[in-house]
Amino acid sequence: MTPVALGLIGIALALPVPALLARARWPLLSPAAGIVMWQSLALAAILAMSGAGLSTALWLVSDTEPSPWHIAAHAAVLAVGVLVWARFWWAAWMVWRETARRRARHRELVDLLSQPHGALPAVRIMAAETPVAYCIPSHKDSRVVVSQGTLDALDDDSLQAVLEHERAHVRTRHDLVLEAFGVLHRAYPRVLRTDAPLRQSQVLVELMADDAARRITGGPPLARAIVALAGSRTPSGALGAGGEALVRLERLGQPDRTTWWATASALAISAVVLVVPTVALAVPWMVHAIDVLLGG
Repeated sequence: MTPVALGLIGIALALPVPALLARARWPLLSPAAGIVMWQSLALAAILAMSGAGLSTALWLVSDTEPSPWHIAAHAAVLAVGVLVWARFWWAAWMVWRETARRRARHRELVDLLSQPHGALPAVRIMAAETPVAYCIPSHKDSRVVVSQGTLDALDDDSLQAVLEHERAHVRTRHDLVLEAFGVLHRAYPRVLRTDAPLRQSQVLVELMADDAARRITGGPPLARAIVALAGSRTPSGALGAGGEALVRLERLGQPDRTTWWATASALAISAVVLVVPTVALAVPWMVHAIDVLLGG
């Protein structure tokens, strides 16, 4: 039963559970804990399918008289587990390579087409009338980019809020969070996944950056900046200040504090999806596997 149970858990954590949680608004109250929760769901789904494949492989070699339908069912579970694990490593390589190349090219273009801000040398100014603000994260060579239209549209406090928002993205490496979700998203075949974890992670990192900016400038300047930049396009591979305007404005209307029950709920779900399948299914299977391998 272990392969079937782990396989069902993996599918549940990849499809219906994320789809249901994506409708909830409470994770937005505690974005950092929400990120942990979504990462735990995605990782637990990968681990469950991998465990299903491993336990199936052991069953196929240890059962002396398997029935044809048992063989077919276990072979299907094994195939899905192998596919997910292979796609995970392929996705990790592809996401890293594609993102690194895209950002390197974008940094070159920004350096060619922009000018350093006089008072803020780390900020690059693009000669464009459309309000735009985004960052190009990097381990050593990040860029914060704003357009001339942004400078014209924002007052000093709102501009500071935008810059603090982008600096928070760079400082806490939100790009790595999104890349991890991209890898986990690609690992599952399209028919066995939902876009909810990837989509929710994009919203939550924006809320985390908003929290960092609001602590310095307050809510009103940040709200004005969000309105001015609403709908602006962010280049692929960058993190922008104009996305998710409605959700962010709604949250700015709430007190600047993390709701403890939202944090506790998100962390509890994270612990349950990672610990319970391991304790209830994986550990007993590992004990059984050791007995089989040792001839017990």
